[in-house]
Amino acid sequence: MKRTQVSVAALLLASQLVGGCATTASTTTTPTTAVGNATTEAVSQLGAAAAVVQEAPVAPASAAVPAAPPFQVVAEQFADLRVLRYQVPGFETLEPQQKELLYYLYEAALSGREIIYDQNYRHNLRVLRTIQAVWTANEQRRTASTNPRELDQATKFATYAKRVWFSNGIHHHYSTRKMLPECTPAYFRELIFAVDAKQLPLEPSESVTKFLGAMTTILFDPAVAPKRVNQEAGKDLVKTSAMNFYQGVSQTEVEAYYKRKINTQDPQPISYGLNSRLVKDKQGQLQERKWMTDGLYDKALSQVVFWLNKAVEVAENPEQKLALQKLVKFYQTGDLKVWDEYNIAWVHDTKSRTDVVNGFIEVYGDPLGYRASYESVVSFKDLEATKRIQAIGDEAQWFEDNSPIKPEHKKQNVVGITAKVITAVVEAGDAAPATPIGINLPNATWIRKEHGSKSVNLGNIVDAYGAADAGGMLDEFAYDEAEMQRARQFAGMAGKLHTDMHEVIGHASGQINKGVGTPKETLKSYASALEEARADLVALYYLPDAKLVQLGVVPAGGELAKAEYDNYIRNGLMTQLVRLQPGETVEEAHMRNRQMVAKWAFEKGQKDKVVEKVTRDGKTYFRVNDYEKLRGLFGQLLRELQRITSEGDYAAGKALIETYGVKVDPVLHKEVLARYAKLNIAPYAGFIQPKLVPVLTNGRITDVKVEYPTDFAQQMLEYGRKYRLLPNYN
Repeated sequence: MKRTQVSVAALLLASQLVGGCATTASTTTTPTTAVGNATTEAVSQLGAAAAVVQEAPVAPASAAVPAAPPFQVVAEQFADLRVLRYQVPGFETLEPQQKELLYYLYEAALSGREIIYDQNYRHNLRVLRTIQAVWTANEQRRTASTNPRELDQATKFATYAKRVWFSNGIHHHYSTRKMLPECTPAYFRELIFAVDAKQLPLEPSESVTKFLGAMTTILFDPAVAPKRVNQEAGKDLVKTSAMNFYQGVSQTEVEAYYKRKINTQDPQPISYGLNSRLVKDKQGQLQERKWMTDGLYDKALSQVVFWLNKAVEVAENPEQKLALQKLVKFYQTGDLKVWDEYNIAWVHDTKSRTDVVNGFIEVYGDPLGYRASYESVVSFKDLEATKRIQAIGDEAQWFEDNSPIKPEHKKQNVVGITAKVITAVVEAGDAAPATPIGINLPNATWIRKEHGSKSVNLGNIVDAYGAADAGGMLDEFAYDEAEMQRARQFAGMAGKLHTDMHEVIGHASGQINKGVGTPKETLKSYASALEEARADLVALYYLPDAKLVQLGVVPAGGELAKAEYDNYIRNGLMTQLVRLQPGETVEEAHMRNRQMVAKWAFEKGQKDKVVEKVTRDGKTYFRVNDYEKLRGLFGQLLRELQRITSEGDYAAGKALIETYGVKVDPVLHKEVLARYAKLNIAPYAGFIQPKLVPVLTNGRITDVKVEYPTDFAQQMLEYGRKYRLLPNYN
């Protein structure tokens, strides 16, 4: 997929971004459409804040106005997670119509949030509602009990509940391994019987005792649904994965089904399977149950459509209006050709200040790469910050022409690449609480080739990560003072540029040979890791290039590129291992990508000691000795990865990932974990979302205010009440 994910460990390592994945900056069109007549009924639907917000009285000129306290980015830390907060700078300067539009898109985003829980695991919604039902009883014990045992158990259950909220289900959001409660089944039983049975998500005619038995097995048995997404070679990836995209089918059956359906000669193929669950009907025939209004997830998607239709009424311009109308039609019909029409319209909407990603977007949650998870990112353009990323996007053809890939794999006419830095307003579904830092869409290769793509850097999210920097990683894992100083001076900007180029010229580069299927068909379960590696390598190859100095986006001297090379090697070979438990292999696509690239370069440059493994005082370090040769190695691997992608060479792609991207040195892993543990830094982070509150005058929205909640659990409970739209089982 085309998304940049961020490793908090790597961020803290050098206060920078790692990984990678999302218009030409246009003059913002002054809205001319009249503000929509949003009725009180519409605004208050589902409990939306419909009360008029009263403005605070203005203090007399002579009165001393106390300075506002600094914004607290870090909210809390538990397990391996930190919960942060981000601001929405510039929102108050938007036109009233733009604010109203963003409010409707905000409601649409959150109306679909329950879908990701059900997609991740078929029992997740019952788990979610069970947590909500017993939360108050558990909090009373956690805050008021004087019994040490009860206090300990209550604290452990609260931590587990927050982990489930953070991961949108009972499987870890990154490793996808099942998270087990640290409280005992006996304590869980006490909580269940401490609440009114009417509050529990019981099925028809189900007793509390039967419900408890089922939930205890789901939560506490490590053998039940141990992995949400299994990528272990040689296994049936469908049957051994707990995700809820398939029911009663095997990997072989799925692959055969799509082999019959897909025409590899079609120059404009739809994204087969993107918006459906594949099941067997009563006759044993395979059937796709589409996610659409009047279909699977009807009630949630109907509410998404309700708010999208309100957004259509106040769209900034005809292009944005058309895109939103196409999105509504897609949800209503489930037609993947309409999905393509929407994506084309969305790509061509380059003048709007406001924007939204909403839909079934990324396929990381499907081990076979067909089905996509629900997500939404609502945003508006940061006009000043966009200048940097725009400079790169404007030269996309130059970067393509000068790439080290084979001439026949280059695009002769790079079209429609638009790039911008955005200010996120709210994120939902698969994009929250853990968030991407960059996005490049659409994912359909033919649309990107014929119509272009949008690349975005989530500027305020990146800033929040930087403000939350806890330090310590550089001191522990960087080889020497020179490396640390270089990182402190240049790594922040290097990371941003890496993300920009990964999205803007990385994912948009190269082309697939005529008659070769899409990567998910040819490269199968390795497609995502290979694609992320390809985009990373484009960025790595060009970071030292004089072209970037010429464009004015990097200073001369090459130190910025060196800082990113240091970090990439250090992270890929060593520090990202803090995300794994002892004995685990690498399965997540971005981690496989980074380890594969770093290990391959380390091995191929070993003779010349391009990258050297050094042991000092019992600690392991990786030192880059020759940055120019390392760039050459990155270029060689980029050339090969593009060949693999263009030709659909499954065997070669598999060999690269399995040889370099999967296996972990257990001795080095143990050392890294021990060194990291001393720093007391959580390796993952996500966000409490801002809250939009409409200001109403005579039933119409005249303004929208931004509030910044501080309590993660309370936000999750509020969402659970307000956006409870799906049955326990779908």
